[in-house]
Amino acid sequence: MNQFKRLAGAALMAALFATAAVAQSPPINGEVKKIDDSAGKITLKHGPAKSLGMDEGMTMAYRVKDPAMLKQVKVGDKVQFEAESGDNGYTVTKIQKSK
Repeated sequence: MNQFKRLAGAALMAALFATAAVAQSPPINGEVKKIDDSAGKITLKHGPAKSLGMDEGMTMAYRVKDPAMLKQVKVGDKVQFEAESGDNGYTVTKIQKSK
C-alpha cells in the first residue's frame, strides 16, 4: 500500500508539472482570416506554434473553446492566441488582439 501511495504521488506530480509546462507556453502570433460563427470556428494565419508541434507557420481553421471569443476579434486583426490539441483537432482556448 505504501508503494502505491508513492506511485500515485509521483503520477500526480508529473501531471501537475506537465500542466504547468503547457500553461507557460508562449502565445502564438497570428492574423484572423475568417470567422465562422455558426460552426464555432476561426481561421488563423500564424507563425510556428511550438506548443502544438508546428515548426512552420500556416493558415488553418480552429474550433474555439468558447464561441463568445469570436466576438472579440474581426477579420484582419493581429492576435495572440493559445490552443490545445485534442481528439477533435485543435481548439483555441484564449485569444486577444495584439498590442
